[in-house]
Amino acid sequence: MDGEDFERQQPPGRAPSIEPIAPAVLQDQVAVVTGGGRGIGRTFALALAAAGAVVAVTGRSRDDLDGTVGQILAEGGRATAALLDVIDRQGVENGLLELERRLGRVDLLVNNAGVWGPIDNLWDADPEEWWRTMEVHVGGAFNCCRVVLPGMIRRGAGRIINIVSNAGVHRWPTCSAYSVSKAAVVKLTENLAVEARSRGVAVFAFHPGLLEIGLGEQAIQMQATPGSAADRAAAWIRSEFAAGRSVDPKRAAESLVALASGRADGLSGCYLTVVDDLQALQARADQIQRDGLLTLRLRDA
Repeated sequence: MDGEDFERQQPPGRAPSIEPIAPAVLQDQVAVVTGGGRGIGRTFALALAAAGAVVAVTGRSRDDLDGTVGQILAEGGRATAALLDVIDRQGVENGLLELERRLGRVDLLVNNAGVWGPIDNLWDADPEEWWRTMEVHVGGAFNCCRVVLPGMIRRGAGRIINIVSNAGVHRWPTCSAYSVSKAAVVKLTENLAVEARSRGVAVFAFHPGLLEIGLGEQAIQMQATPGSAADRAAAWIRSEFAAGRSVDPKRAAESLVALASGRADGLSGCYLTVVDDLQALQARADQIQRDGLLTLRLRDA
C-alpha cells in the first residue's frame, strides 16, 4: 500500500452540513444494526435510538452488546440485542426471526459487521482469512437481507443500508480481501435495489468515511513487522488521521439517520458517502437513476 494509490480516495474530513433531522423521525420503527456492539456500529445504534427507533444490535460479544444496549437505555431509548455471527446462516435466521417475533417487524437493516481481513500481497495472504472476509461482508449482508426482506416486501416498505468503503470503488493493493468484498457489497446493493424497488424497499451502499473508531482504531493500534504491507497500511491510515482527513463518527451517524428517514429514497441503489449533500442529490434523483450515476460502471476507453 502506498499513498499514491490511496490519498485521492478518502473524502475530506469536513463534511457539508445536512438539513436537521427531526428528533422523532424514526419513532417506533425497528432497526437492526449488525456489528452494533462497538465502534461505528454502536454510534449508529445510539443515533437511531435517539431518532426514536427501537434498536436491535447484533454481534459476537455479549459484553459489547450489553454495553450498547445499556447506553441506549440510560439515554432514554429502547434497545435489545441478539448474539449471532453473520456468517452463520442458520444462526442469523434464528436470531433475526426471534427479534421479529419480539419486536413485530424490521423496518431498517444496517449491515455494518466487518473485518479488515489479511493485509498482504494476494499470494502471501492467508487463504482462509482472505475468504472469511468475503463471508463476513458479502455473506453476512446476504444472510441478513434474505431474512428481513420477506417481511419488508409483504408490508411494501423497508430500508437496507449496507456499510461499504471507498476501498470498494478504488484499488486498495495489499488489502484485496477488504477491497474486493466491499466492491461486491456495492454491487449487491445495486442489484437488490432494482429487484426490490417495485416492492417499496430502498437499499443504499453507504461509506461513512475514515473513522478513528472501529476498524480505523484497529489500524492505528496495529502492531506489524516494520516495512511489511500491514505496517505500510497502518502508517498510511495514521497519516490520514494526522492530516485531518478523518470524519467525526457522529457526522457519519447523522448521514445514516438521514438515509433511514426516507428523505433520500430516490437514490436507492446508489453508492453514497458521508460528504454527499443528500438533499442536492435527491433533487437530481431521476437523472442519477436514468444515467446510472453513483454506481460501479466501466468507463469508456
